[in-house]
Amino acid sequence: MGGARVLAMLGTLAVALLAAPVVYLVVRALGADPLASLPLVLRPRTGALLLTSLGLALLVALAVGALGTLQALLLARLRLPAPRVLLALAALPLAMPSYVAAFGWLGLVPSMQGFWAAWLQLTIVSTPYVTLPVYAALRSAPAGLEIAARSLGRGPIAALRQVTWPIVRPAATAGALLAGLYALADFGVVSLMRVETLSTGIARAMGAGFDRSYAALLGLVLVAAAIALVLLEQRVRRAVPAARVRSAAPLRLGAGRWAPLAIATVLITPLVAIGVPVATLVARALHAQAVRSIEWAELLQTAGTSVSLALVAGILAILLAAPISLLAARHPSPVSRTLEGAATIAHALPGIVVGLSLVFLSLALVPWAYQTIGVLIAAYALLATPRAVGGVRAAIERVPVRYEQLARSLGRRPARAFSSTTGRIAIGGVGVAALLAAVAALKELPATLLLRPTGVDTLATALWARTDVSEYGAAAPFALVLVACAAVPAMLVLATAVERDQDIDLTDRSAAP
Repeated sequence: MGGARVLAMLGTLAVALLAAPVVYLVVRALGADPLASLPLVLRPRTGALLLTSLGLALLVALAVGALGTLQALLLARLRLPAPRVLLALAALPLAMPSYVAAFGWLGLVPSMQGFWAAWLQLTIVSTPYVTLPVYAALRSAPAGLEIAARSLGRGPIAALRQVTWPIVRPAATAGALLAGLYALADFGVVSLMRVETLSTGIARAMGAGFDRSYAALLGLVLVAAAIALVLLEQRVRRAVPAARVRSAAPLRLGAGRWAPLAIATVLITPLVAIGVPVATLVARALHAQAVRSIEWAELLQTAGTSVSLALVAGILAILLAAPISLLAARHPSPVSRTLEGAATIAHALPGIVVGLSLVFLSLALVPWAYQTIGVLIAAYALLATPRAVGGVRAAIERVPVRYEQLARSLGRRPARAFSSTTGRIAIGGVGVAALLAAVAALKELPATLLLRPTGVDTLATALWARTDVSEYGAAAPFALVLVACAAVPAMLVLATAVERDQDIDLTDRSAAP
């Protein structure tokens, strides 16, 4: 019981740190002059930014829901060649930074700009948010229900609609809402595609005269919209059926002459999200090398800086997530559920809001720390911690508690019993969570732009600086290295999950685009 109290205190401290950015924005907004701040919130531009952001998020969610469900149905219900390979390829867009995909397409089609271009880019990189959980739900759905419906005269489509769809609908809806959340918080794609949203409005407010009040108010509007989506997603996800026990005989139909079309439907997202952008970047890099030498020293330095910062942030995120995850896994209670729920709500914080808040906090409390490596790592860790909580908890829950009880019965103290049993077995899963948290930090763009120390570049900021001045050839090597650094660990995790036929928890956005 004493251990649970210690974990509860440490978890409360971690949640307080996660909530600090939003709390500061609220305090700042309440401390502002209402006569001055209210007109800022109610001005037509704020409403236009909000409507554009919500419209983009809604349309992305609808498109991802439809395409992802179709892909999952094809993968789960048709006998296609190399099904695990196809599933891994369908998951590939999760490893692609969305702004890199958009940058690659702009190198091929410079006129690809505007609302619908941003919608397309965000849709293709977000489709796995629905494909993977719906596939898992279909694999767990009892095949006998569809067979019974077919025996009663229902056609394949009618059987799917009346029997299978109610089972997978919660998974599809939850995944679509997560995709909408990502679109709502996106900064890179909408900036490259010249679309005015709340994220770009915050950046403009920060850059144009350092308008802190308006930027803070826009940040609160964005957080409120994001939290509403997360709460809705959580409510839907509670209805998702357990997908860890598969049907003994999953229903699969012969694809026949429709196999090529089905395979093309599954491969369209990795091709458009990764194949075309990477091919364009490679062509640009080769062309740049022919015109002038690539800046190898700067490329290696920024890659080393990015990887180092990301690894430190990943470890720090695990340390912050550990007490919350351990309390939820080993001491379930209203307190543990509250702390875990609060950490999940922090999952809604967009990177630009965390960066904005830490700019304000560092200038107000520790001005000497402003634009230092420490503040940047703190931002990475705050963004990655909510994503690490689920991974750490899952790793601990996979270890039966009786192992610890047996070690205790042999005379070992609680800490020693935990480290020699659960800790030793769960370390692999915790390492995976740390790796995915590091990948999320590696790809983070808006917080890095706001907080990086002067003279310190990461792969994301080096790429962004060159896209801003249209140096596409010079930017291509940085984009390719960023893709490689982000994709290799993320795909190792995805490949392992597919090989073991495990479910991939997409409430963890750390492998997200």
